[in-house]
Amino acid sequence: MPVDRAFAPDASPVRTTRGPRRLRDGLRRFVSVAGLAFSAAFALAFASLLALAIVRFGADWLDGTALWNGDRPRLHPRQIAMRELALDVIRQILLAGLVIATVRWQDGSAWRRTLALAPASSGSGDAARPGLPPSRLAVILLVWPLIHLTWVTGSAELFHVPIGRHTGLSPGLSAWVAGIWLGYVLVLAPIAEELLMRGLVYARARTLLSPVGTIVFTALLFALAHFTPAGFGRPLSLVPLALMLGWLRWRSGRLWPCILLHAWSNLATIAYVLWPSAG
Repeated sequence: MPVDRAFAPDASPVRTTRGPRRLRDGLRRFVSVAGLAFSAAFALAFASLLALAIVRFGADWLDGTALWNGDRPRLHPRQIAMRELALDVIRQILLAGLVIATVRWQDGSAWRRTLALAPASSGSGDAARPGLPPSRLAVILLVWPLIHLTWVTGSAELFHVPIGRHTGLSPGLSAWVAGIWLGYVLVLAPIAEELLMRGLVYARARTLLSPVGTIVFTALLFALAHFTPAGFGRPLSLVPLALMLGWLRWRSGRLWPCILLHAWSNLATIAYVLWPSAG
């Protein structure tokens, strides 16, 4: 028996509601991702400003300078270098502490799994990751310096910001200060930055984005966090490293390979810049 179309059930309202629903879901996801980017930027800014205040008032106190004296004495180059190093070290320590404290407050006893310092639980989205054999990680570490330095030097030439070769550290720095600087570049910075980017930000973004989207998102944040007044040369030079770090985080499910590659890349760059000339 034919059914009168005027009284037939119409599925079009169901179909028409899918579009607005998807739009609302997409908008919520966009707002959440934007909020996550803002939170990362806030953490970096807060650590930097607090470190600046600590170094400013602490160094003035140690030097015997009046804290609120408007007529400040001129600093020697060695004092400036020491303050810059102290600022870098304290900023990274504060950033790492801020990330760990935030995750412990939000996630409780699961904070190590959130930061990929412990294996992921069986119910997590990345529990079925492919895995990363040690042999493949070793190959990546072996070839990465060549890839990294080729891209860094090429992007520097593209933006007309050449990288110095055969240079040296400031002659005013003592051996122990140079050791602190190396510790900052090879240990503190990789740990603190990876705790934030491939630890906290990756874990939160993974609940909103696909693995590829999460890797790209954290890579963009990592690159933009290294923006300087000189332009986009520095951020662009770090894009391949940031993408590889995200891939390692997804593939291995742990943070330590990211910290290792980050430190290895920094060491390759230092060796490239500081290696003495043949002559």
